[in-house]
Amino acid sequence: MTRPVSHLASLDLNLLVALRELLSERNVTRAAERLGVTQPAASAALARLRRHFGDELLVRDKGGYTLTALAAQLAEQVDAVCGAAERLFAASTHFDPVTSEREFTLVMADYTIGVMGEALSQLIHEAAPRARLHIRLVRESLAAEYAGAIRFIDGMVAPPTHGFALPNTRSAELFRDRWVCLVAACNPVLAVGELRLADLARLPWVAPYYQGTTSAAPIMRQFTLLDIQPHIAVRVESYLAVPHFVAGTDRIALMQERLAARLADRMDLRVMECPGPTEPIVEALWWHRQYEDDIAHAWLRRLIVEAARGLDRHARAVPGPPPAWPAGGRARAAAVRGAAISRVYTQ
Repeated sequence: MTRPVSHLASLDLNLLVALRELLSERNVTRAAERLGVTQPAASAALARLRRHFGDELLVRDKGGYTLTALAAQLAEQVDAVCGAAERLFAASTHFDPVTSEREFTLVMADYTIGVMGEALSQLIHEAAPRARLHIRLVRESLAAEYAGAIRFIDGMVAPPTHGFALPNTRSAELFRDRWVCLVAACNPVLAVGELRLADLARLPWVAPYYQGTTSAAPIMRQFTLLDIQPHIAVRVESYLAVPHFVAGTDRIALMQERLAARLADRMDLRVMECPGPTEPIVEALWWHRQYEDDIAHAWLRRLIVEAARGLDRHARAVPGPPPAWPAGGRARAAAVRGAAISRVYTQ
């Protein structure tokens, strides 16, 4: 039986918050505590939600509750919708970061968090101690739904790939990076002094977000550029996890240089020049045009750009030990990066 289409004006939007807490907690009592209402009130809200969706949403199972298939689908959307609603009603011609309790939602890869998360966190904490941050990790499914998702978040930090430059989005470049090779200090390949393409073809690999030949993951594009068929020993859904599966083994990985420089010394790893061409890494902040004139959002964008600019200032002020670059490798790599960066902005 089809349910008539509900109009927004006829809905009790307080149920959105109840839905978020019920699906998150999977427990009526805890949801009631989070909502600041009595347990009967939370139970009544659940009953109304069940009638609205024509679905049980929460099903009793071994003393607790599990989500129905529809509830699992709703759980992925309701947090973003609530966040968007909160930002909508928090919009004002006045914004005082010192007193604001606004929550800002950013989508970032753990690579970006590892590189600039600390600096951004400190800047926001110092300028707006009562503001809140919700950091969501980039997922492949989120990237695929980017056109819709960007409306419900304050921004996404990601490369300027073809799917992101949409008519309703705006962007600002944050920083650039490049791919380098990461090996353990005990790896016999270091005895040769430099990596060769033949080494990349024979060594076992740790590959982040690698899903086989159909993957659009950045690591897959690098393998294509290098023209190698890698032996993947470890696949991980995280950039920060990569060094842990390289350390103490004969494995090799491609890693962003800024992140590799932060982690290599802690885990007795060596950073080496990649012997073949790689794409440059360009990270940008993306946001929907509806936030363009939001003064709180503009403030957040300025802080994110400031945090990114601070990366290079810090790198110049506190130079680390140079990687094990092979002879002539810098000039060759610079030429490759220059040509590739040109392609990013001319395509």
